[in-house]
Amino acid sequence: MDGTISEKIFLDLSVGETEFNFSTSIADAIVRAEAELVDLNETVDSIKGLKPDCDKLDYILAASSGALCGIIDIFLVGKPGESPLGDITDKWFAARTMDFAKLCHPDKKNFDSFDSALRFLEKEFKVPYDQTGLGDAGRAVFDLTAKNHHFRSLAHNPSLLGLFFSILDQFSNTSHFVTDGQLISLQQADEKWELQGSNIPSKLFCGFANYIGHLISDVSGSSSSAAKGNRGTGLPSPLWTWANDIIAIKSKLGLKVTETDKAMNELALNIFEKGYDTRFQTAQAIPVFLNELLVRLIYAIRRLFRYFSNTPKTERSLALMWKTCEPFSNATVKRMLTVAHGTFCLVDIGDAVGRSLVAGGGTFNAAEFVLRLNVVGVGRFAISLYGEARRTITYNHAKRESDFAAKEIVIVINYMEGLKILARQYDDSHLLMFVSDFEKSDAYVEAFGKSAKLGELRNVPSNKILKSKSDIDNYFGRKRNG
Repeated sequence: MDGTISEKIFLDLSVGETEFNFSTSIADAIVRAEAELVDLNETVDSIKGLKPDCDKLDYILAASSGALCGIIDIFLVGKPGESPLGDITDKWFAARTMDFAKLCHPDKKNFDSFDSALRFLEKEFKVPYDQTGLGDAGRAVFDLTAKNHHFRSLAHNPSLLGLFFSILDQFSNTSHFVTDGQLISLQQADEKWELQGSNIPSKLFCGFANYIGHLISDVSGSSSSAAKGNRGTGLPSPLWTWANDIIAIKSKLGLKVTETDKAMNELALNIFEKGYDTRFQTAQAIPVFLNELLVRLIYAIRRLFRYFSNTPKTERSLALMWKTCEPFSNATVKRMLTVAHGTFCLVDIGDAVGRSLVAGGGTFNAAEFVLRLNVVGVGRFAISLYGEARRTITYNHAKRESDFAAKEIVIVINYMEGLKILARQYDDSHLLMFVSDFEKSDAYVEAFGKSAKLGELRNVPSNKILKSKSDIDNYFGRKRNG
């Protein structure tokens, strides 16, 4: 305890002794001490919300959820071209692309086919940076093909840097590509290109609309691939476009692009050409989301049963039930999620390593490993680990404050006990009525008693206390004789 509270209270008591009623000042000091005790108890209780309260069954259920979702990832996600869930996400993206085409062309409620909807969008949201290497200079200069131009073209990347280069290319009629570890720009990319808009704000709006619309037209492949019944090459995974971003940023800043940067860029391009795009990334997110949902559901159901078992009917309320069962903001469910996502990653990484060794004939095949590695799951586990580290640091800091507050509580409680003793000793207003009692001839016995009690409280020696009428007579008799 820092002493400031006690010093203030004792100061108040000293002021009260000279200016105010002493017993009233003691009561005020007790009130302030009780308020301080409430604050200290809150400090001690605050640490409870930072420490997980998982039992063995919580850990077992969380690990089981992670293992189950890991198995789902192995057999239902797999890798591009061998993914049942990937086929579902492909169809979902195709349906959303059709919906967007209908929204942009309300007069034509139904398109003849999916490829006709794509042709409409490609024409409606035309951009100058859509070189494919088919019949243009892209193949010879930029090593562009129909399978890789969405990755190499920075403006096709669904990222903030992709948006920046899209606006830049539309304003300046250029195309920017990343190839062989270099950032290359094509000037006057489209002789017929003209960005709509009469001023800068309107041109910015049209450029943004073209960027979004063109991405949607490409997310499920091109119209030519759709006409042939092929899956087509979609957009790069948002979690792998950083391989382009690093090279683009370093080139703009004049920094050296390392061999590691080039190797990662080639790896990202390799898996993209094999079908690892935004659609497949979405398929990978399904078992991760299912794992998240299962753990939170398990936590809520277990706490719900515990709530109804341990809470009497008279004390039940919706607010208390939600506080007991809500699976979002407490440290216990977050620890369970860490265990679940960690187990999921162990299962997934083990499968990816094994299949990469098989594909490489006993040597590690990096492309096969990355194709089967659930990057979404790894990212979610990394977030859980970050949360665990942050909560540990916060807990250690709060624990020091809690331990100090616990010691202060003992001091404040003892201090309050002392105040209560003082309050009892100086709460003597009813005893001071003995003067008026003496005025009543039939109450002198009670007056003597109050006078004696008052003397005891004020620490008057026993032989000096006048306890009866005879003591008074003897006392004043001795005075007269003396």
